[in-house]
Amino acid sequence: MSINNIKNMGRDFRNNHRMGTISLILAAGLLLQTVAVFPATNLTGVWIANYSEDWPDRIPGPELGDYAGLPLNDADRLRAQSWDASLIALPEYQCRRHPSDYANSFADIRIWEERDFATQQLLAIRLHHFAWQSERWIWMDGRNHPPAYARHTTMGFSTGKWEGHVLTVHTTHLKEGWLRRNGVARSDQATVTEHFIRHGNYLTWTVVVNDPVYLEEPFIRNRDYSYSTDQQLMPYTCESVVEMVRPQGYIPHHLPGTNKFLLEFAINHRIPYEAAMGGANTMYPEYQEEYRKLTPPPLPEGHQAPEFLLDNFFERLDREYRPENN
Repeated sequence: MSINNIKNMGRDFRNNHRMGTISLILAAGLLLQTVAVFPATNLTGVWIANYSEDWPDRIPGPELGDYAGLPLNDADRLRAQSWDASLIALPEYQCRRHPSDYANSFADIRIWEERDFATQQLLAIRLHHFAWQSERWIWMDGRNHPPAYARHTTMGFSTGKWEGHVLTVHTTHLKEGWLRRNGVARSDQATVTEHFIRHGNYLTWTVVVNDPVYLEEPFIRNRDYSYSTDQQLMPYTCESVVEMVRPQGYIPHHLPGTNKFLLEFAINHRIPYEAAMGGANTMYPEYQEEYRKLTPPPLPEGHQAPEFLLDNFFERLDREYRPENN
């Protein structure tokens, strides 16, 4: 073998070694890029709502005049006191979609992903809500929120990011909506932060509403779902009809001081009216001291509340959680 052949073999070996090293570096870079692009948790699938929490509020609906534990301010309280349940019988309200920050209160959901075909980068997470077949985009590609003057919608504009195994979503540009189906409103200036947390076959969906117009403090709602391998969401059909003939342009309402139904909740549950009207202070355990200084409204003559409601709520709580009972 000649000296030149030996030199060429050495050169080829060095070149091959160099190319192998470059290939390893590129492969490592692609691996790191894959880890950065793909989410930490897979949320796709059909999720079934669990109703063991807050059943009366979510399905039958909250009672009129029940705002206890809600951080509403005076303006929102006046809105709620003026609300008439007949409002939802109007044709233009019958098929009104629930806003995205209220949608987790009931009904099942389906989640899937939108990815770029070439890169498989996650562009958005989609959410379909059974009620009124609402569909929502949660943008995951780092885009900015639109300017303040942009259009507001029922779903709002949502961007998301992964914080470990938690999907955190920030939503702006919401139309005016509601926190509860008894007149407690949420303004179109509110912003919403959500957290989607998966624990195996269970999903926790947390909603935090910040509303500078109607809330004294943030409002927080948690809901739980179970993963389903065999259930599908059916179509939700809604057609507006005239349920009651009313004068053209009439909107059901109560003028301030005229809503005779506001006392029913406080009377039936033997709760002081001031406590039932809510406010941020009613959310905290310390409010029990102030509560005990208040008096429930008197029972009207001949009125009998349901027997299981006659006990004072906090007195029942004291009895059930006394140390001797644990």
